[in-house]
Amino acid sequence: MIIVTGATGTLGSQIVQQLLERIPADRVGVSVRDTARAANLAARGVRVRQGDFADPDSLAPAFEGATQVLIVSSNETGGSAVAQHTAAIDAARAAGAGRILYTSHQGAAADSFFAPMSDHAATERYLAETGTPYTSLRNGFYASTVPLLLGRALETGELAAPADGPVSWTAHRDLAAATARILAEESRFDGPTPPLTAPNALDLKDIAEILTDLTGRPIHRVVMDDEEWVAGLIEHGLPAPRAAMLLGMFHASRNGEFSTTGATLSSLLDRTPTSLRTLLAGLITSN
Repeated sequence: MIIVTGATGTLGSQIVQQLLERIPADRVGVSVRDTARAANLAARGVRVRQGDFADPDSLAPAFEGATQVLIVSSNETGGSAVAQHTAAIDAARAAGAGRILYTSHQGAAADSFFAPMSDHAATERYLAETGTPYTSLRNGFYASTVPLLLGRALETGELAAPADGPVSWTAHRDLAAATARILAEESRFDGPTPPLTAPNALDLKDIAEILTDLTGRPIHRVVMDDEEWVAGLIEHGLPAPRAAMLLGMFHASRNGEFSTTGATLSSLLDRTPTSLRTLLAGLITSN
């Protein structure tokens, strides 16, 4: 049985939906914090059990009978994230899983300027040390982040943010489809995969130009001072440590940490990955 954690989240839910198009429902199990939110999956024949990374004892029954376990990374950061991932890895091994898969990031590195990347790197190190066969999915940066960076650009005509660098923005649905194929076909990616990314990398100036083309209105890229940008976030109620962490994302992109692209995702999808332009066009239409 293939166990998917976080199956009611943005990525996990799409992975399960894609997986059910490839294999029978009775071969799929999900581990979720709130089983009521997975009632639709239970109705389709998926095994639904309660499991919480923060409660390691809950993971044994959730992972029971697993042949593969997909650990969708926690939304926590720092030591708590790594502790949760470690607990899930230990539970998957105890359940006898023949392979553990983990949703990592293309920029995973211990010395990254963006704190979550060191969490991914620490989790990958732990996986490698267990001796259990594993696959670390080096996912591209989620394209769903882009609307959060736009601020009021569509209203004001100014995309104001700190200096940045190119990022290979990648759609959740594409990563979900690729992951489902890897799970269903037991594709043997041992250790970290090649980058699972869109075919190109774009910075915010590129995005402003795309928005200008899509809307027919000029959208200008305005580079803000780092401290000014952080102060604005804090003024709007974001805790200072969180604001500082988010600034790290810009520092990391300036350093080229998210600029890597590759053909592996396209190969797994048997098509070209969804472009950021297409996703932004959908955003504009929905607004």
